Amino acid sequence: MTEDEFLAARFEEHRARLRNVAYRVLGSPSEADDAVQEAWLRVNAAGAGGVENLSGWLTTIVTRVALNMLKSRASRREDFVDDQGAQGADEDGPEESAVLADSVGFAMLMVLDTLTPSERVAFVLHDIFTVPFDEIARIMDRTPASARQLASRARRRIQGAPGPPEAAKARQRAVVDAFLRASQLGDLSTLITLLDPDVALHADQTAARAGAPGLVLGAVDVAGTFSGRAQAARPALINGTPGLVWPSAEHPKVVFAFTITNEMITMIDMVSAPDHLALLDIRPHTP
Repeated sequence: MTEDEFLAARFEEHRARLRNVAYRVLGSPSEADDAVQEAWLRVNAAGAGGVENLSGWLTTIVTRVALNMLKSRASRREDFVDDQGAQGADEDGPEESAVLADSVGFAMLMVLDTLTPSERVAFVLHDIFTVPFDEIARIMDRTPASARQLASRARRRIQGAPGPPEAAKARQRAVVDAFLRASQLGDLSTLITLLDPDVALHADQTAARAGAPGLVLGAVDVAGTFSGRAQAARPALINGTPGLVWPSAEHPKVVFAFTITNEMITMIDMVSAPDHLALLDIRPHTP
């Protein structure tokens, strides 16, 4: 195997995780794919000679690409806010961070759009992917204190964001209920119609260790993962947002959290870590 072939193979090993990072930063499956492709072009051009931490190096590259894309997007919208010199101490505890990190997949992408690019990157890397602030500082060319302040400011803004209106929540509930029925009946064609073509299914580390796929991409593959299953899943409200739990809201072992855009499911998060489940507001819901 040549050095180029070795590097390509190692990059492919990390592709799913890199796409997940890019998607959480950008909130767009197509832009996430573009970011990963651009990251590969940069990696291929630079080579990995002398790189000791390949995973961290690749994360740095794809994050910087995604940050540049965010800034370009914000500039086009003419609403980019210069966030240099963010102020305020990081006063939020680990419990608040855990709840927010697990809720990003199903209720937070729209809220993340209200953040400045640097706030969004700092929050996503730290609160979702648990990247240390020292490493975030290197990625963003800032000091660790500045990175911490950006994440803290983003967290406070997210905590203060209003929930979805009742009409939108009812539409989301209808989509989730239809998804559950189609899953239990093994109705693959209906499942596919409910899923965005670029939908992503993401399982946390606890769910993955229990046998769930860490990341599944695309409507056909995600539908195949659920078709004929979820027999014991039950409707619930997760932090006020329609979702599913297994086996029950009173004793949940797995939470299925949904991101729904234009009445189509764009992301499903499987949350199974007991300490995170204990912090979520989970309430039963009868269709």
